[in-house]
Amino acid sequence: MGNGWETEAPVRDEAAEFAVRHAELAQGYGGGADPGDPAMVQAMQMVLHIPKADPPARSALLEAAAAAAVAVCLDPRSGPGGEWEPRYLAWKRSRIRKVARRARGAQWVAAGDVDGVTVEVDGAQARAFVPGPVGEIDQRIRKLQIGGTDLDHDEPGPADPAAPVLWVNAALEMSVGKAAAQVGHASMLLAGALPLDAAAAWAGRGFRCAVRDAGAQQWAGLVAEVAAGRAVAVRDAGFTEVAPGSMTVIAVPPRW
Repeated sequence: MGNGWETEAPVRDEAAEFAVRHAELAQGYGGGADPGDPAMVQAMQMVLHIPKADPPARSALLEAAAAAAVAVCLDPRSGPGGEWEPRYLAWKRSRIRKVARRARGAQWVAAGDVDGVTVEVDGAQARAFVPGPVGEIDQRIRKLQIGGTDLDHDEPGPADPAAPVLWVNAALEMSVGKAAAQVGHASMLLAGALPLDAAAAWAGRGFRCAVRDAGAQQWAGLVAEVAAGRAVAVRDAGFTEVAPGSMTVIAVPPRW
């Protein structure tokens, strides 16, 4: 029986909460020096599901990785008071890093129990995890291989006009793991650069995007779009595979 003192739980304003998370993302990222202790370097781990018998299409896997990375950043658990907030902010406000690994079978199943977000696109699956110090990576993730497996480039066809397109610089010939990290950077940059209403609409679509390769001639046109403020570019720090300052991915928003 009630005692007459019960009160209803306050109604959450999910739109306002999303706006706060988006504002944090829109502020950009810290660019400070790495900590003195290498074990405290902050990174977002990502895992790509690449079964041996029936591997996914490269483009679809990269689309899943891009969507998963930005989904972690704008998840309610990464917002004020959320259980992921301290780890997320410690990473976002430091030197941004992502590390992509591969998994199959039981390894992939086990990875699903570690805090993060999984996205599936056309049968391809990728999971982005809550960031943290590289010295404290969950053992279920730490043991997964970073390199050693790549996927052939595919021809996915025209992109959905309602989805952003993340154009990968084909001249750099990045591995699928490196490309996954780069499109993850691109989806974050794009979400932060979009107006709030456009970012919310994209979230409502599960951050679905298209990933396509751009040859030299098309890339030159995309660079011009960046210069005009109509697209955003990822410039890599050059820790692996590419030279420092390389422009790896250009994200072009849709015309919603």
